[in-house]
Amino acid sequence: MLDSFAVLAWIQDEAGADRVEGLLTQAQRRKVPLLLSVINLGEVYYRLARQHGQPFAEEIIRQLQSLPLQLVPCDEALALGAAKVKADFPMAFADAIAVAIAQREGAAIVTGDREFAKVEHLVTIDWL
Repeated sequence: MLDSFAVLAWIQDEAGADRVEGLLTQAQRRKVPLLLSVINLGEVYYRLARQHGQPFAEEIIRQLQSLPLQLVPCDEALALGAAKVKADFPMAFADAIAVAIAQREGAAIVTGDREFAKVEHLVTIDWL
């Protein structure tokens, strides 16, 4: 599963962009499922909107929605799972959502965000 750090690295051609591109290619070929939380999608939007304006952010979101990503909605069980993670580990709620999804789905989180180091014993982190 991708977190917003990985998506932004890919969009902005930063360190790790090639790895994310490879995962997207594998997902396109249906070799791996690639998850993204709708919360992380929103995080990508607001960060891009702040840096480049809302029209740019809206275009990127349209492009992301056309990719082979499985957008994961946030329901009550997921929100409470994330709340439990956040209660034990100080981290952004969007990151706690990613942890809760990874736990539920048995997925690794692809990220370069060092905030996830504190939960490596809970989920697999695939570091960029």
